[in-house]
Amino acid sequence: MTIISLLLLASLLPHLTFTAHVDVGIVNGTKAKPHSRPYMVSLQKNKEHFCGGFLISDEFVLTAAHCQTEGILGVLWFVETLQLVSHLLDLQTQALTVVLGAHNLRNKNENSVRIKVESYYSHPQYTIESYHNDILLLKLEKKAQLNNNIKLISIPAKEGDIEADSVCSIAGWGLLETKGKQSNHLMETNVNVMNNKKCESKWGEEEFSASLMMCVYGEGGSCDGDSGGPLVCGDTAVGVTSFGDPKICNSPDLPEVYTKILAYLPWIKSIIGKNSSAILADEMKFF
Repeated sequence: MTIISLLLLASLLPHLTFTAHVDVGIVNGTKAKPHSRPYMVSLQKNKEHFCGGFLISDEFVLTAAHCQTEGILGVLWFVETLQLVSHLLDLQTQALTVVLGAHNLRNKNENSVRIKVESYYSHPQYTIESYHNDILLLKLEKKAQLNNNIKLISIPAKEGDIEADSVCSIAGWGLLETKGKQSNHLMETNVNVMNNKKCESKWGEEEFSASLMMCVYGEGGSCDGDSGGPLVCGDTAVGVTSFGDPKICNSPDLPEVYTKILAYLPWIKSIIGKNSSAILADEMKFF
């Protein structure tokens, strides 16, 4: 991003409107068995977790596009323009990192691996004004060395939606309750896939697109810090944690919304195919 671009962005900030959301810790979840989800990734800035992600090749992490915005534009809106631009320029020099093979983020003896992010590939139709196309590929500075604690997860390789009421799961290191404390340990919970029409009736046509998104509900759910993590059905990541109720985590009124990975397979294929000779999960060997 150039200085001119940053100045333009800074000048527009007071006039932009944003979709209110909660970055969707796990609420009403349970502590995951250590390293039972070896594909999970902690996206960090200054060694502090702020978003989730998941490893789909030995070079690429899949996450939510708004996580890049939060990682680089994690500043207060109410600052002078020049101060903001200076801060943005400073943040650009602070590369975001991913942590692989972690369970307890505070355990320095866990043999987790930290790798810098080399390149960011957000979907070309994503904008910060909405959560349509909320999907981002991160290319790592070096290839991940796969082992028992660091593994890939498959993404869908063919057409077909997940049936309503299917039981799937989510995981993350986010807040344990609305405005609560962040979890050091990876938490998880089961959720149910919601019927698209029911989800649309809850969120409205402008917010929810059945062709690009899917909704879940359940006793447990996501909270701030879980954005970018996977919705896992069986052994396949089918969604990317995107947004939820702006007022409360795991809302009984508004279901959590996930970016539907299936809708972006051609784009994912193109980005990885052009920028990598990556090792892929078996179900992803369609390049």
